Amino acid sequence: MHDLDSIAIQFSKESLVLLNICLGVIMFGIALGIDLKDFKKLRANPKSALAGVLSQFLILPALTYFIVLILNPHPAIGLGMILVAACPGGNISNFISSISGANVSLSVGLTAVATLLTPIFTPINFDVWARLTPATGDLLQTFSLSFTQIFKTVLLVLVIPLILGMLCKVKLPSLTTLVQKPIRIASILILFGFIGFALAKNFEAFKMYLGIVFFIVLLHNSLAFTAGYLIGAIFKIPAADKRSISIETGIQNSGLGLIIIFTFFQGNGGMALVAAWWGIWHIVAGLALSQVFRRLDKSRLQTS
Repeated sequence: MHDLDSIAIQFSKESLVLLNICLGVIMFGIALGIDLKDFKKLRANPKSALAGVLSQFLILPALTYFIVLILNPHPAIGLGMILVAACPGGNISNFISSISGANVSLSVGLTAVATLLTPIFTPINFDVWARLTPATGDLLQTFSLSFTQIFKTVLLVLVIPLILGMLCKVKLPSLTTLVQKPIRIASILILFGFIGFALAKNFEAFKMYLGIVFFIVLLHNSLAFTAGYLIGAIFKIPAADKRSISIETGIQNSGLGLIIIFTFFQGNGGMALVAAWWGIWHIVAGLALSQVFRRLDKSRLQTS
C-alpha cells in the first residue's frame, strides 16, 4: 500500500477558496433552521445535551483511536479516520433526525453547540489522538500544522456562517423562509461535486484501495452510530434523544475534513479518500438507519 503515499489531490487556490465558501454557505443554510428555542430546550434537557457533546468530542475520537490500533491501516487512512472523527456533526444530521422519529430540537441544538465548540475541540482531538498512534504520529510529523491555523479555518467556514445565519433568521424571517431550502440544496450539490472531483481525478490510483476504505468506513461509521446510541442508553435518556445522539455521532462533517486535508496536508490521497467516501457513505447509512427506526416504531404500534 505504499503507493498511497504518492497520491495527492491538488486544488488550485481558487478551487480551495470556492470549497471554503461552499462549506460556509452550507453552514449558513443550516443556521437558518436553528431557533433560539432550541438552545433553551438544551438547557432544559442538560443530560441529553451532555451525552451528545461527550459522544461527539470524546467517545468517537477515543473509539477511532482503538479502531486504528486494531486494524492498523495505512497511516494516511488512519490519519483520515482520526480527522473525520474529530470533526463535528454533518450537515444532514438534522434531516436524518427528522425522518427517524428522533428529537429534532436536540439534534439542531447539538449541531449548533458542536459547531461553536469545533474551533477548540477539532484541532485538540485530532492532534492528541493522531500523536498517540505511532504510525499516524510519524506521518503527522511530515506536515506543518498548528492549532491556530485549524482554529482560524474552522472559525471562518463554520462558526461565522453559523452566527450570521442565526442572526439572519432573527432579523429577516421572511427572507430566511424564502432562501433557506434553495441555499441548502445548491450548496450540498456543489459539495458533492467537489467530492466527486476529488475521487474522479485519481480514480485509477484509488481503485485498488476503494475496497479497503469501503470496509473501514463501513465499520467506523457503524460503530459511531452504535456508540452514540449506547451513550444515550448509559445516560438513561428518552429513546428519541438516543436516536438524535446516535445520528449526530454517525453523521460527520467530512466537508470540513476535506478542507483541512487540502489546506494543510497537501491533498494527501489516503486521507482524502477516507473523508470523501465517508461523505457519501454516512448519507446512505443514515437513511438506512432512519428506516430501521421507523420500522421499530411501526412494529411497536402494531403490537400495542
